[in-house]
Amino acid sequence: MSSSRLRRVAVLVLDGAKPLDVGIPAQVFTTRASMPYEVRVCGAAPGPVSGGDGLSYHVAHGLEALEWADVVFLPGYRFPDRDDPPQAVVDALIAAHARGARLAAISTGAFALAATGLLDGRRATTHWHYARALAARHPRVRVDENVLFVDEGSVLTSAGAASGIDLCLHVLRRDLGVAASNHAARRLVAAPYRSGGQAQYVPRSVPEPLGERFAATREWALHRLDEPLTLEAMARHAAVSERTFSRRFVEDTGYTPMQWIMRARIDAARELLERSERGVEQIANDVGLGTGANLRTHFQQILGTTPSEYRRTFTRGE
Repeated sequence: MSSSRLRRVAVLVLDGAKPLDVGIPAQVFTTRASMPYEVRVCGAAPGPVSGGDGLSYHVAHGLEALEWADVVFLPGYRFPDRDDPPQAVVDALIAAHARGARLAAISTGAFALAATGLLDGRRATTHWHYARALAARHPRVRVDENVLFVDEGSVLTSAGAASGIDLCLHVLRRDLGVAASNHAARRLVAAPYRSGGQAQYVPRSVPEPLGERFAATREWALHRLDEPLTLEAMARHAAVSERTFSRRFVEDTGYTPMQWIMRARIDAARELLERSERGVEQIANDVGLGTGANLRTHFQQILGTTPSEYRRTFTRGE
């Protein structure tokens, strides 16, 4: 690409597009003295596009913008696990990639990117709520639900909307260097740089809706995280054998009972780190992990960060 021209960014708006996902790259890369980019917002065709969350769009460009772009952003959209994008959109994305454009998906935009086959055999992420659906719909994609974004060179994916900012700053960092990325972060009032390997901060593992197997036992366990909880005790509460409980628990949650308990304890620790001034040792005791060292070990394994860094992330700027 000639250094004399602006870098070209296309933001592809699909039916049901999420407004925040659309707005992030459009705002980050809009042309200004410090930002040598040009942005075109496009759709499958010029004109109106139905949106999500009560908004709709009127885009000036159709798929020809993908022939023009150096980077194509795919914002998240509603019901991504139901249908693939129109074949014309898939073909245009494949063609853009073939001529050297980078494709970057925000949140559930990963489903549209996966429909091209370009994520097959590669790591990718999406919003944590849809991670298993993405893996089920596109089993050749190596879905990682525990990161903010994944850079596979010419194809990039990010988690929920806020991590779309991280992905955009990462692209800036690659294109223009650290100073430009930090400048953009200050303008956005965002963290200067969060590693893609940092874990998604997802809501607590609250019980599933009533009617699912063992929901009452999961709720019972959540109120006793500070007590010794064993497979035997949980199976006894559910009035089934340990073997049956384990098998059906995995069917309901995707985790073994003890994996789920550990994640619930880490979730409880996260809430205490965010909302209280208790020390790590006290929090570890309160959530049933015993010692600060034990809490740090499991916190790192599950979230990829430390309790102290997690607390700083959620108290910074309050």
